[in-house]
Amino acid sequence: MTTYQTFPSRRSNVLPTVIAGAAFFLAAFLVFERTGWFRSEPSVEPRAVTPRGDLMEIEKTTTSIFERWSPSVVHITTEALARTMFGVQTVPEGTGTGFLWDDAGTVVTNYHVVKSVVEAGRQLKVALGDELYSGAVVGTSPKDDVAVVRLVAPPSGLVPLQIGSSADLKVGQFVLAIGNPYGFDRSLSTGTISALNRTIGTENNSRMTGLIQTDAAINPGNSGGPLLDSAGRLIGMNTAIYSPSGTSAGIGFAVPVDTINEVVPALLDGTKAQRYLGVTVGPLSRVGRAIGLPVMEIEPGAGAEAAGLQRYDVTPDHSVREYGDLIVAIDGEPVRSQSDLKLALRGRKRGEQVVVKVVRGDPDLGKVVELPIVLK
Repeated sequence: MTTYQTFPSRRSNVLPTVIAGAAFFLAAFLVFERTGWFRSEPSVEPRAVTPRGDLMEIEKTTTSIFERWSPSVVHITTEALARTMFGVQTVPEGTGTGFLWDDAGTVVTNYHVVKSVVEAGRQLKVALGDELYSGAVVGTSPKDDVAVVRLVAPPSGLVPLQIGSSADLKVGQFVLAIGNPYGFDRSLSTGTISALNRTIGTENNSRMTGLIQTDAAINPGNSGGPLLDSAGRLIGMNTAIYSPSGTSAGIGFAVPVDTINEVVPALLDGTKAQRYLGVTVGPLSRVGRAIGLPVMEIEPGAGAEAAGLQRYDVTPDHSVREYGDLIVAIDGEPVRSQSDLKLALRGRKRGEQVVVKVVRGDPDLGKVVELPIVLK
């Protein structure tokens, strides 16, 4: 009997099989996952609302001021006559903003908003909420860019804005602007006071002085709208922007409320008008050893021109080409600010004469001249 030697059997290696299987299942998983087989169906129910905490204090202030005072802001639309295929009709010409001055239907806005209406002797339209009213311009002060409009048959229950003061404003204060930029009713923008006592040129080559500068967004249509402080008080009226593109660049200007609070009563009642010399002055300046207000513009036909007051000639970058008169006193009272100038003339009568002391010409010579000027 033949006997054969047996050899141990070779164990097969299963690792390649395992790897191949894993790769297959991974590839299958990726295919199914990419095709969405393993994803749950989206819910067709509305998402649950996540509760939020209380508003921040600044948000509470902003929302409460807007809710309370935006109804006191109006939308002004000017109209013009135009020839159409249906004949001569009135068509919208421009828009702006205004605000309620009292509960009798008096609205304050910028002069440039209603200028075309004034020149053409037409009425304008004032939107107060969802209601549209006719309005008539009853007084203007172009040099201050202020106009007063009265609503025709105003409704009852009007709430005018609260009046603040611009004398104690500080750079950095929080402000709110409400207006109708590009026709979008009652739009709110916020910012801070960027600077005070700014001087800017106007389209008629004159200057506006003492303005508030703000970085709150102001665009075409905001003109005539209120600038409010964090207490909701009126501190200015938005009037102009500095922008090469014509849209907000974060540099806007507002007429101070102290100016408005003098001009508006005068426009409503001429007997209370603030008398003036007939000059536009620049900011406080030092000429030699004298301190006062330089005469920048002289109104034709006013007392200053008749008395021979002389204006400064300055370049666009504010360097002096030729010295004029620096107002240093009125009737012996020193003038160190525009407020001093207004105070010296407050309560005066039309035609009354005051003695204006000026330093004339070259600051090294410091020639002092006293001129009697008849108030307008």
